[in-house]
Amino acid sequence: MKHLILLIAIVAVIMAACNSKTDTRSFIPGTYVNQAGSEYSIASDTLVIEASEGNNYLIHRKTGFNIITDGKKGKRQYETEEWRALYDQSTKSMTETAKGKLLTFYPEAKKLLVGKREYQKIN
Repeated sequence: MKHLILLIAIVAVIMAACNSKTDTRSFIPGTYVNQAGSEYSIASDTLVIEASEGNNYLIHRKTGFNIITDGKKGKRQYETEEWRALYDQSTKSMTETAKGKLLTFYPEAKKLLVGKREYQKIN
């Protein structure tokens, strides 16, 4: 009986490990947002990640920001970028190919880190 319980526990651990790999990859596509501010600026960032071929992903970055000068918020400005990234199954992370930015996913918390910047997944 003890051997059967031990065997069931081992199988459960293996299945959980396999599912977490699948969960990370299936979690990746979607929209992620971040808001940041300081005495010099206020910014909101949106990343839209879509799967491409194999382990390749396309990331659309949209940023809106206001520069603060002498305590007054300036006109809203916008920038867009398009990134390409490669997913590494062993580390469950992605590397942006042009500048080498590291993207780390946390499906259980619905979060993404780009370097030290934290994004929340909204869909």
